[in-house]
Parts: sequence; structure tokens; C-alpha cells
Amino acid sequence: MGLRLVFFVCALAPIGSTAAADWPQFLGPTRDGVYAGTDIAPTWPAGGPAVVWKKDVGEGFAGPVVASGKLILFHRVSGKEIIECLDAATGKNVWVYDYPTSYRDDFGFDEGPRSAPVIAGGTVYAYGAEGVLSAVDFATGKVRWTVAAHQKFRSPKGWFGSAGSPLVEAGKVLVNVGGQDAGIVAFDAATGNVAWKATSDEASYSSPTVATIGGARHALFVTRSNVVDLDPANGQVRFTLPFRSRSSASVNAATPLAIGNLVYVSASYGTGAALLDVNGSQFRKVWASDDAISNHYSTCVYRDGYLYGFHGRQEEGQTLRAIEMKTGKVMWSVEGYGAGTITLAGDRLLILRESGELVMAPASPKEFRPSAQAHVLKAVVRAYPAIADGRLYARNEHTLMCFRLSR
Repeated sequence: MGLRLVFFVCALAPIGSTAAADWPQFLGPTRDGVYAGTDIAPTWPAGGPAVVWKKDVGEGFAGPVVASGKLILFHRVSGKEIIECLDAATGKNVWVYDYPTSYRDDFGFDEGPRSAPVIAGGTVYAYGAEGVLSAVDFATGKVRWTVAAHQKFRSPKGWFGSAGSPLVEAGKVLVNVGGQDAGIVAFDAATGNVAWKATSDEASYSSPTVATIGGARHALFVTRSNVVDLDPANGQVRFTLPFRSRSSASVNAATPLAIGNLVYVSASYGTGAALLDVNGSQFRKVWASDDAISNHYSTCVYRDGYLYGFHGRQEEGQTLRAIEMKTGKVMWSVEGYGAGTITLAGDRLLILRESGELVMAPASPKEFRPSAQAHVLKAVVRAYPAIADGRLYARNEHTLMCFRLSR
């Protein structure tokens, strides 16, 4: 198959509805990898940012999420998938909810949950590797409802199980289920009942996003085979764009980015990137290229007309790049940089490499010039980090750590 990496780094909550200090879903409050706080120091000591606390954790590629001073960790220990609540400032346990799992990875990779949970409306929503969707009370850890979505909709296991995180929008939990009986499903957030179903697409490893375009809400999914734009209120599909590699052994994993009426989508395996100009149920392809930034599993970040991200296949050696969004023009490129994730904090990039190195650099289209870097975790680091209240929360295969980034 030629894959050495599991591409499971995903999550979601109601976009734009949380405090700037929170990180309640994959890619943060606005689902675009942006930390809105202004408290991040411009550099750190030579030894790296201060360690606040660390904790041994179980298996999983699910990154942490943070809200109201509490952190939610989704991981696996032995035969249980565990939703665990910690005090974000100290790492001390607050509550634990778990349920049995028998998930086995066909390629010998990590067998923990792949997608980060979502904190929304006083509830934690988590989507496990076997397609079990759980709703748990954020204050107490008491389960509210569960749905075995893979069984209910007859979803195939795929290469790596379920990895796309749910999208919570206007009282519904939208999931890329990829079943024979439904592709994208909306569940009532309070009860777990099915609100609507749409498409017959298989699931990808990409997490959806939602945006207001032309005064209307648009839910944007990248499935196994298409980019899908639909109305999150009723599931009505506005348009689809074929978006799949000709190779069977491939994944779509990056999250779409919506900037105004423009939507950027990207994938590896020869699929490439595309910029779409969306108008109602129509779109115009502004440009498409496999030579700009073709994301394998991490999502680009956007600032002032430019995108920053990882280009190329992880196992073939990725390139760190900046491109002009409206043209796809490559502004600079750092060859052989390796894989990782990028978060935007103000006007700076925070890059967490698979090697465990944390790098800070200005988000500039002119050049890549790091202002601080330090090795903070042992390899391999693949889960997305979270930033909340000036603290960075990051995990590798065995450890979750909290670092102080604030002034």
C-alpha cells in the first residue's frame, strides 16, 4: 500500500461561538487553525517553552480540546475508548467516561481514536475509530446518548477506521459516516436522532467545516470522492466537485478552508489543490494545481492573502511552503522539512513537526526564518495540538504535555 502514516487528526464545534481563550474543536474555535489570543510571547528560552505539566496517555491520534478551563482527551487504554476530562491548568483528572472497543488496525498502526472530540453546548461529542458517536455531559461525564453509526448505516471500515471529526452546527451534529445507507448524516445534538441524510459517498479522513457565504450557511465536506457543499439545516446538496486520487490506496484528510466566498481544498496522491469561488449553489474554479500545496494530512493556515502548509506525501519527504492564495504561486519552499502541523497565532506560525520539534516563525510570504525552535516531545508527533489561555497542549504516542507560551 505504501502508507507509513495514519492520517487521523480531526475535530469540531459551533464555529465562532466560543471565547478566544478556548480551543473547543479540531483547528480551534473558527476551524481554521487560528489562535485569536494576543498573549503569545515572541520567543522562548533556549531550552524551549516552560513545561506546566505532563501526563501519560493511551493510544490515539486525537488531539486535545479545551474549553472553560477544562481539557478533553480522547484516547484508548487496553480495550476501552476513553473520554477523559482534565483540569487544563494542572492536568488533574476531573471525570472519565469509557466504553469497550475491539478496533484493530489492518496495517499495524495505532489503534486508538483518530478524531479530536468537540465541546459544544455543555456536551462533549466524540467519534471513535469504530464509528461510535458519543454525547457526554461536559460538567459531569455522564453519557447522554450514543449511536453506533457504522452499524446503523453499514459503513465499511476503510483503510484506517473513522477519523473525520463531527461538525456541530445549529443543534445538529454532522458526521461523515460514509455508509451504504447514508454518506453524510446529521444527528439531533440533544437526542442523537437522525435529522437528515445526504449523499452516498464513502467517508474520508477529513473533518468538515462550516462558513457563511453570501449570507447563507454552507457545510463543506471532503469525502472519499468529492468536495460537497450542503445546507447544514436540511442536508440539501448545493454542489459536488469530484476530488479523488486515481490510486485506491489514498486518503483525503485536510479540512477545507473558507475565506470569504473562496474555498480552498487540498489533497495528496496526485489530487492537488483547488480554489473555488462559491456563489449560492454554483462555483467557479479559480485555479487547480498539484504543484502549489498538496496537503497529505495537515491543513494549511491563511493570513493576509497567503497560505502556509505542508506539500507532498509524508513518507516521501514533505516540503514546507507559502503560496499566494488567489493564484497558487509558490512564494517560498523549504525542501525536506518533514511532516507536521501548523497553527497561526497572531502574525506567527507555530509548527509542530513529527520529530517533536516546535518552531515559531513569522507568517511572511517573503521568507521562512524561524525566530524560536526547541525539541519538546519525543517522536512521533502526529496529533494536532491545542492552544488556549496562552498554553500549548500537545501529545505524542505516549505523553500529553502542557507548555506555557504566554508572555
